[in-house]
Amino acid sequence: MAPYRRIADLPQVIPVFPLDGALLLPGGDLPLQIFEPRYLNMIDDVMAGDRVIGMIQSKPGGDRTRPLLADVGCLGRITSYAETSDGRYLITLTGVCRFAPGEELNLKTPYRQVRAHYDRFEADLAEDEGAEAEEAARKRFAMALKRYLNRRELDIDWETAAAAPLEALVNSLAMGLPFDPAEKQALLEAPDLAGRFDALTALLEIDALEDDDDGAPQVQ
Repeated sequence: MAPYRRIADLPQVIPVFPLDGALLLPGGDLPLQIFEPRYLNMIDDVMAGDRVIGMIQSKPGGDRTRPLLADVGCLGRITSYAETSDGRYLITLTGVCRFAPGEELNLKTPYRQVRAHYDRFEADLAEDEGAEAEEAARKRFAMALKRYLNRRELDIDWETAAAAPLEALVNSLAMGLPFDPAEKQALLEAPDLAGRFDALTALLEIDALEDDDDGAPQVQ
């Protein structure tokens, strides 16, 4: 992993990959399949450089080919790379630090590049101190998660989930569960791990309330 220990270590101009519904969090891993020519070009360029990309969603406005960018994205570094026989790239991005997109540069590359502002997110670069949730909060979270998964006929390895560090558990579920783009953006913009844990719990519980409103049987 690149030695990004301070804000000053991070690249100030980054290529961005607007992709609604894709959430990358600091420390998380996001697999991507790249096939659009402009983004194949982007991967070629970043692999020859510092191997970083800014993952970001869009917000209302702009046009289909050049949407407005969300207020917060996440810088990721390519930590896995493979090329298929038909010319697609299979990569994994590992989240480094969130950023706010600033000025968009008028460059000749087919992909977009912006100045990235990281000041609000310096804590993303701090070492994990093994934060945990209170037992009552974790029980509430587990109950909401069980109802959410049962409603969608999904499953996880509960033994592994119970033993996982809080950050790994929250990030993997936030990135992997089928929340809508606005909900994913809310999880990304949570101020810290505790805020993301609370937001994730709330989303799971809201889903359960919708289940009750539909008159569906409750899972005990």
